[in-house]
Amino acid sequence: MLNHFPCERLRTIPSESEGSNTVRWIPAAAAAVLTAALAACSGGGEAPSATAPGATAPGAPERQGAISWETCADIKRPDGQGPATPDPSLQCGKLAVPLDYAKPGGATIDLALIRVKAAGPGERIGSLLFNFGGPGGSGVDTLAQAAKSFGTLGARYDLVSFDPRGVERSSGVRCGGSEQMDRFTSLDSVPGDAAERAEIERTIEEFADACQETSGKILPHVGTVNAAQDMDRIRQALGDAKLNYFGMSYGTQLGAVYATKFPDRVGRFVLDAPLDPSVSMEERTLVQTAGFQQAYESFLKDCVKDAGQCETGADTTVANKNVDKLLDDLDDRPLTVGDRRLTQGLAVTGIAAALYSELSWPFLDQALGMAMKGDGRGLLALADSYNGRDANGSYSTIMSSFPAVSCVDTAERPDAATLARTEAAALKVSPLFGNGGMGIICSAWPVPGSDEAMKVDATGSAPIVVIATTGDPATPYEWGPKLTEQLKTAVLVTHKGEGHGAYLSGEACVKKTTDAYLLEGKVPAEGTACPR
Repeated sequence: MLNHFPCERLRTIPSESEGSNTVRWIPAAAAAVLTAALAACSGGGEAPSATAPGATAPGAPERQGAISWETCADIKRPDGQGPATPDPSLQCGKLAVPLDYAKPGGATIDLALIRVKAAGPGERIGSLLFNFGGPGGSGVDTLAQAAKSFGTLGARYDLVSFDPRGVERSSGVRCGGSEQMDRFTSLDSVPGDAAERAEIERTIEEFADACQETSGKILPHVGTVNAAQDMDRIRQALGDAKLNYFGMSYGTQLGAVYATKFPDRVGRFVLDAPLDPSVSMEERTLVQTAGFQQAYESFLKDCVKDAGQCETGADTTVANKNVDKLLDDLDDRPLTVGDRRLTQGLAVTGIAAALYSELSWPFLDQALGMAMKGDGRGLLALADSYNGRDANGSYSTIMSSFPAVSCVDTAERPDAATLARTEAAALKVSPLFGNGGMGIICSAWPVPGSDEAMKVDATGSAPIVVIATTGDPATPYEWGPKLTEQLKTAVLVTHKGEGHGAYLSGEACVKKTTDAYLLEGKVPAEGTACPR
């Protein structure tokens, strides 16, 4: 998987029907399972002032822009089989913001937003803005699918999310059509010879050129710093004096940048599954590779603990050899799945996708077992879910928006020697997940980047609580203490568990701690760990 691992977002995941050969789709969010990174809570001792829905909070600046809310008409179904049935509890709207904040009177783009109004009981606190990760995940579709999972918070908050600039309905970045995306996502993770390497490089260059051709107007302006300024426009349009925010995975970096730019406007912040924004692309690649390798080894140990029940292998050594053989075979002879092929690259993507949540490990075992018998449907379904590919072959913007934001958020453009060094080091950490990381794409990216989003310091803000999970593959635990230190105003909560993100993991202590902060303003004590 060449573009390495986006910090995930809430998504649907396929699961094999019991006693059936058909694949059914389960919304991970609604089931509180396969979740994207949720972040730690931050908050101040002073509770955000309660305001009536749509009213301007006392002391809030004059609103910039307005949002006209109406029933959502274009929400996607979790299974990718077309639009969802309109839900009257969901309201959608648009907010015009500057395309270029250096030219505030110039061209504008429309941000797509979604809202679920506070349902009660209890006095309304205000709005709670979500970013579910990515970068590039659709907040509109995800909140529509996940709102019930945040029902406790939805009693006293209007739950609000948005498609950030460059994502889906907000001038979403597109990089060619479905055939182009199929070629890009099917690439093997590591080239086996010079010819494969040349093919990978050529496909990436074509992908970058297609991004420029299709979305050249928006590409220079999709970075996290601009998205943070958009969030302040959203706060003003919602009428809140301070921003209450729940950021997950990449959303933790977005929240950290907002707190750096607008520390006096930070209300109650939750940053779950934190990134360390300061790391280089090479460092990020190596740390994430180690995280996924650790999660993979945990999956294998869990799989074989019941004798004879693991389809992948009888013990961890055998299971690992079976997976290696499967991937080697796919490199030479991809499996035919209908009119498509399960390549080695798509198989690695499917494995990585299932490692985001411990609750998806049984399906991963089934999918690997199927593939070893010549049936690639399970791994392909996992990869499609991860890549944002619908049943009809069309793609969401996630796999285009992700590199667009990632490459604009760094000035790094690694040369061939650096990429080779990164790849070699990553392969030593994990022959399964090691590759050159995002640097491969950013080196070919058509617009320059900036390091501004890598430097965070929220001095002067209300307390920010960061929640980090010890067994998180995508945002490894070590990034939690590092982000906490960089923010200066943060408190770290440690979730001792597996998977990407804590709040929807089912761990009661995490939920209780987070809800107490967001609903009552109780900042967790230093050193808080869950389960206690």
